[in-house]
Amino acid sequence: MAKSGIPESLRSALERLAAVDRLLVALDFDGVVSPIAERAEQARPLPETAAAVAELAGLPRTWTAFVSGRSLESLVEVASPDRRTLLIGSHGAEVRLDGEERPLALDPDQRRALEALHATFMEVSSEAPGTWVEEKPAGRVLHTRQADTEVGAAAVVAARDKLAARTDVFLKDGKQVLEGSVVHATKGEGLAFLRQVTEADAILFAGDDVTDEDGFLALKNDDVGIKVGDGDTAAGHRVGAPEDIADSMTLLARLRRAHLTSKMST
Repeated sequence: MAKSGIPESLRSALERLAAVDRLLVALDFDGVVSPIAERAEQARPLPETAAAVAELAGLPRTWTAFVSGRSLESLVEVASPDRRTLLIGSHGAEVRLDGEERPLALDPDQRRALEALHATFMEVSSEAPGTWVEEKPAGRVLHTRQADTEVGAAAVVAARDKLAARTDVFLKDGKQVLEGSVVHATKGEGLAFLRQVTEADAILFAGDDVTDEDGFLALKNDDVGIKVGDGDTAAGHRVGAPEDIADSMTLLARLRRAHLTSKMST
């Protein structure tokens, strides 16, 4: 492994990516661009990663994106992205392209399902000290990070049991969260949409959570997937921490700029 924390295999993959014609760099936010924070609103991007993403976004035929389980409102608040960075929120249910949001509209059945989901998560959380419920336009998130391990695990089981009979609520396990949505959307679908929009020849996608596996599974042979941290993964590469993503994005920006400069001079 290189001193920067970038494995040699990943370094080689970044060198290859830097030379493609149309490149999309898509990153999960929490645990990738930002270290995991105790509360969702406390998360902020590492300065080095933010600078590298901004540099990449300014290069020709290069697109950047944040692909997150957060709502768009929350993602914009904590990430402070510029208008050039494409945004996928709520695992693909919300989209912002070129600074313009595509509003999410729920039908009456989905709104009723969301009310039931909200009531269930709030009921479970009220009986599980340390847990709390985050609201999203199409779902709710039961956070257990600040609860005792046994309390949090029991809360997740209780919520799943109460919602087991519903076919209009989609549940996903994450790192110390249980996410419920009334819109079926995955990060894999979000990446496929971004691939179509940008007509990218290759995608880099980095994620750290269970929900990011849908994104890794959507990658193709010329793409690069980076798993941050431990756990089983379909990604082809792994790094230890968000700081390693900062190093990787800084290197990719430098390689991409050098390639484009060389191409323009020939």
